[in-house]
Amino acid sequence: MDKKVIIASLSALFTTFCNAQEVVNGDEVGKAVEVDMPEGMLISEDELMNDYTNKTNLSEGTGVSRVLSYNDSVIVNRLSRIPTTIEMPLNDVTRKFIEQYSNRMGGSVSVMLGASNFYNPIFEEALEKYGLPLELKYLPVIESGLRPSATSRVGAAGLWQFMIATGKRYGLEINTLVDERRDPIKSSEAAAHYLSDLYGMFGDWSLAIAAYNCGEGNVQKAIIRSGNQEKPDFWTVYGRLPKETRGYVPAFIAATYIMNYYCDHGITPRDATLPLESDTVIVRNEVSFAQIASKCNVSVDELRAINPQYRKDIVPASYTLRLPASAVEDFVAKEDSIYGSTASSAFTVASTRRAVTDDVEAYSAPAVRNSRAASNRNSRKGRSSSTASRSSASKNVSVKSGDTLSGIAKRNGTTVANIRRLNGIKGDMIRPGQSIRVK
Repeated sequence: MDKKVIIASLSALFTTFCNAQEVVNGDEVGKAVEVDMPEGMLISEDELMNDYTNKTNLSEGTGVSRVLSYNDSVIVNRLSRIPTTIEMPLNDVTRKFIEQYSNRMGGSVSVMLGASNFYNPIFEEALEKYGLPLELKYLPVIESGLRPSATSRVGAAGLWQFMIATGKRYGLEINTLVDERRDPIKSSEAAAHYLSDLYGMFGDWSLAIAAYNCGEGNVQKAIIRSGNQEKPDFWTVYGRLPKETRGYVPAFIAATYIMNYYCDHGITPRDATLPLESDTVIVRNEVSFAQIASKCNVSVDELRAINPQYRKDIVPASYTLRLPASAVEDFVAKEDSIYGSTASSAFTVASTRRAVTDDVEAYSAPAVRNSRAASNRNSRKGRSSSTASRSSASKNVSVKSGDTLSGIAKRNGTTVANIRRLNGIKGDMIRPGQSIRVK
């Protein structure tokens, strides 16, 4: 059966099942309210296994050995023991989501638990930076199934499922070669920043989480329509929210529960070979994954798995490359030879760049992104690119071997589009020794 048909059937079945349930702890008691599953919950175990097998060589584990069910008092007690400031109620809706994760989705949970050993420290560091509850690290479980490659039906991408506009608003670079929505570190920091802003707006974590899913505007409308603007929470505005958002907060509660109490439901993690230790290097020249793999005892698939932000297997000059800790020493020792790898590798990079040049202009560069962010968020006034434009003095730089327009733009706080405009450049072709005006 077609995968889309299976997903649609699962979603319809779950919606129908939840439609008849009562919502407790809120004003919607007794009303039939439709609930959709978040897209991250519609990913099958086989799909997760295929994805992780291709990307990270996921090894076999024991998965789900048995199915255990508990009465409500046990679940309530366990939820109360999770050390968090986020409210974790058990009601008819959250109970159904917990049953989904602990029973039908037990195999998927075992796969995600294996991947979480790599991703959780990254999530926690970003959340800690903004002083947020660390349990928010479970949002990517329901957003993407912990898959940086995930793309939703509406175009949201990455672990935290950013739309292009929101990603750019929070400092993520998105162009033909790079999509930082898929960068685990940078997208996690952007998500933490966004969640911090949402909590500052609503003062309630359940509403902030709901707004992360459907946007602050939809939550504001739901609050107004509920008639409870004095002290609103998720459950008092529940019936006024979009269907998927009604399931989003309960799914988050269920994901938090199952990622803490998986052992009690007979679920064991599968071992993933995502590296437990990795480090980053800055590449001097544009380089392909194939060139790196040929010298550093690491496969192209491994490089893709931990550098999912590079859309064409090319790392532009002056960008960050993440490597397994064991490969970092090789890269440093062999860096010159990596850049000078076979003419065929260089030809592949050049050919790829020519093939994707046409749609580069469809994306905004970093300074444009920062300008938009400043206009949308008063808290980010200092990050607008207008600072660079205050100086009327022009500036020229000399192109060095291995330089690219994106690398030059990044180093000089400007945009590729602006450099093209100042120099009358139509494509990406520049040559060593050429003088380029950047201001």
